[in-house]
Amino acid sequence: MLGLDRLGGFVRDLPGEVAELGDRLVDRHLRLAVTGLRRSGKTVFTTALVHHLLDGHDLAFVGAVHEGRYRGARLLPVRGPAFPYATFHRTLMADRPTWPDATDRLTVLKLELRFRTTGLVQRLMAPNGSLILEIIDYPGEWLLDLPLLEMDYPTFSETAAQRDRVEPRAAVAGEWRAALAGLSPTTTPAELVEVYRRYLGRVQNELGLSLVQPGRLVTAGADPATGFAPLPDAAPAELRRAMAARFETYKRQVVEPFYTDHFSRFDRQIVLVDLFHTLNRGRAHFADSRDALETILESFRYGTNSLLARLFRPSIEKLLFAASKADHVAANQHANLKQLLELMIAPARRKARFAGLETDVLALAALRATDTVRTEHQGQLLSCVRGRLADEGRETVLFPGEIPGDLPDDEDWRSGRFRFRDFEPRRLEPGVKGQHLRLDQAIEFLIGDKLR
Repeated sequence: MLGLDRLGGFVRDLPGEVAELGDRLVDRHLRLAVTGLRRSGKTVFTTALVHHLLDGHDLAFVGAVHEGRYRGARLLPVRGPAFPYATFHRTLMADRPTWPDATDRLTVLKLELRFRTTGLVQRLMAPNGSLILEIIDYPGEWLLDLPLLEMDYPTFSETAAQRDRVEPRAAVAGEWRAALAGLSPTTTPAELVEVYRRYLGRVQNELGLSLVQPGRLVTAGADPATGFAPLPDAAPAELRRAMAARFETYKRQVVEPFYTDHFSRFDRQIVLVDLFHTLNRGRAHFADSRDALETILESFRYGTNSLLARLFRPSIEKLLFAASKADHVAANQHANLKQLLELMIAPARRKARFAGLETDVLALAALRATDTVRTEHQGQLLSCVRGRLADEGRETVLFPGEIPGDLPDDEDWRSGRFRFRDFEPRRLEPGVKGQHLRLDQAIEFLIGDKLR
């Protein structure tokens, strides 16, 4: 019966699959994946991106818009879970807008973009071009699970054990250490997985760290039955065999389907990073974010998308890392913000470039919450920001602090200099300029070459 169900699903999806294949044959279909580390603002990014593409306004760095060739966009129906654009859009367009809830599952949104073509042959054959842009929004934890495909269970267990012995993780690992110390022949895998799930939840929610594996174990709706936990070599042999079997099942039933059904089919990818939260939490959190970003970069399958490759073996050809919420500091700090992210990913980025992947780094704000203003303090002019503080609900002007021009040193961490504040959103409105920072540059890098 299961086979018949799958056959029925294939028949129902066949027209859509054939249409999508036709679009890819003429290079009219592009899959853009959006993900990020925790608190990075990917929901806001996706909502603002779609808003501006539909509005066709305030996109000066998008070549097709700047040249007057962009005709507009429309939303298309999707198969599978849809990104709740209308809900998030209403939230940001309210009289007193609030930041939308984070998404905790993979969702899809599809747009058709129309534009005038540029090439002589194109203008003669098809003066009006069309691009189907499929935007896939998914949790960053899923991306962090991809390296598990290259690991065996002993390697995972040893790596996890080394990580869990180091502060600040060690400070919240008491229950987990006690569970390991109390292992016996009667201990069940399900019991251990539940304890490990609670521990990873504390790592993520209390410590604010990003690098958690298995990532699906801490997302909403996680099924402990498909989870696993690391075990030392000294654990009872039968228990270790059972947990190793769970590890392989997780890779086969959870990670591999995400890779084959989604990740391996992405064409472009943006990874968003909230460096302010990372700096505020201190040295250990910063190091954890660097490790997470390096893990993310190593997960990508590099290569150039020729026409045949895009049809039968697609791979990510463009990757953008973006330091989000750039408006939380004054404009004169944006260069340092970008440079800091570049330094964090430099080693892995070099490998990506060598393998042929086109990468870039931006400091952006998908929806501005502040303005940069100049104020005088004790005879000095300071670059400050003006916005409504999230924890106080009042409009204020403040000096937000400075982003280091290099990787933070010991003195930076000891001084407690990083105390960046969060702000409430401003209302997202159609036809209004200045509502974002460099969102148009991100669009041009990610899809501009397909709008020609």
